[in-house]
Amino acid sequence: MTEDTRPSDRELGAAAAAVRDGGAVVYPTETVYGLGADATDPDAVERVFELKGRDRSKPLSLGVASIDAALGHTGPSGLALRFMRAFLPGPVTVVVERDSSLPDLLTAGRDRVGVRVPDHEAALSLFERAAVPVTATSANRSGSPSVTDPDDLDPALRESVAAVVDAGPTPGTESTVVDPERNVVHRRGAMADAIVAWLADETGTEPVVEDG
Repeated sequence: MTEDTRPSDRELGAAAAAVRDGGAVVYPTETVYGLGADATDPDAVERVFELKGRDRSKPLSLGVASIDAALGHTGPSGLALRFMRAFLPGPVTVVVERDSSLPDLLTAGRDRVGVRVPDHEAALSLFERAAVPVTATSANRSGSPSVTDPDDLDPALRESVAAVVDAGPTPGTESTVVDPERNVVHRRGAMADAIVAWLADETGTEPVVEDG
């Protein structure tokens, strides 16, 4: 992110206010652009599903500014917490036990939720200003490619969100999705080899990799 593409404090503040007011926003990460709304508000979460055309049986992850912020809404095991401290912030979605502060819609009724702490200044600033967990899902219509440049946003989606935080192009490699407690890599992405090696070393067992 260069000075030319660094979102202003005003832009970030407006986007955070929109999230607090129940709106949806597009924001950059170190992987792809995300679609964010208040992850604790069922109506806001429903809006994200509508904007994406996403099946309600497919859960959404949540984005937070720090591991400590995640602990306010999740209950990771000791192993999962060590993993989080080893790899976050970073391009990793860590699946852990959720708590009752998160609506069932977010997790498709499941007892676990994916957590993102992006290694991206603008995303972290947005999360800090919003002061609530923000949905972490790619800013595209379901079935369409992930968006790495806001110029490529679906026009209807762009028109429907309250704000687009533009930080220029993003790298495009999806996050690795991992459940450390269950020793499962659900999706290989960024840093996958390092994650597999860490899990094998910590657990003494090679993790199950569902998506090679």
